[in-house]
Amino acid sequence: MANGQHRFKRILLTNDDGIDAPGLKVLERIACQLASEVWVVAPLLDQSGTSHSLSLHAPLRMSYHGTRRFAVTGTPGDCIAVALGHLLSHDKPDLILSGVNRGANLGTETVFSGTVGAAMTGLLFGIPSIALSQAFTDRTAVPWGNALDHGVRVIEQLMAMDWPHDVCLNVNFPSCAPGAVLPLKITRQGSGRLERVSVRSENDPRGLEYHWLQLERHQRADEPGTETAENLAGHITATPLQFERTHAMAGVVSENGFSVPRRGHSG
Repeated sequence: MANGQHRFKRILLTNDDGIDAPGLKVLERIACQLASEVWVVAPLLDQSGTSHSLSLHAPLRMSYHGTRRFAVTGTPGDCIAVALGHLLSHDKPDLILSGVNRGANLGTETVFSGTVGAAMTGLLFGIPSIALSQAFTDRTAVPWGNALDHGVRVIEQLMAMDWPHDVCLNVNFPSCAPGAVLPLKITRQGSGRLERVSVRSENDPRGLEYHWLQLERHQRADEPGTETAENLAGHITATPLQFERTHAMAGVVSENGFSVPRRGHSG
């Protein structure tokens, strides 16, 4: 391997759970087995649900948290931008890893994920990027060991493949006993279990109204071959994602003279 025992010279880490999140510590342990130089640039506070957002109308502050470890007062996307445009502007990383997120990022929910958003932002800079998440069924007992035990092998396996330059990989480790984890599967995104975003409105002790947004999920099974279905079956899943979001209907409408065929009709 290059650089002695390491596969990479330099890896950049970030997340959306914040600089002190346990999943980031797991990712640091994984990355140290892969690279001779590991940099961490993560949000100062929890930035879950911020997707690809950038702070274009407010200054960003950066604080030092140890050797090659920095926190930024912004989103995961901000962290990638600051890292690549400032800290590592002359020494770009070979790979960006985002995570390990506390909870799976599957199906439609990935559009909101700051973990996935950070990896996609890395893709904008032309750096191979992987988002990693750990599913759980018990909030008080997240099975971080699954990501820790399999993370190095999975990343090496994925990076050995000849992916196009416009691909970001979304990896999810299953919530199961360590000995029950099934091999890596390349999957489709699918729809997942997100049903809607609901709003819970209450009044605080001073009588002022406030609102909590909540993601509501259904229990319907996703199709075989999707990341949700395979992850629930116990597989480590990796879904190739891209920025191109054009629906297939664009071609259909164009071919039909700007007429949208009714569902169930072939012509």
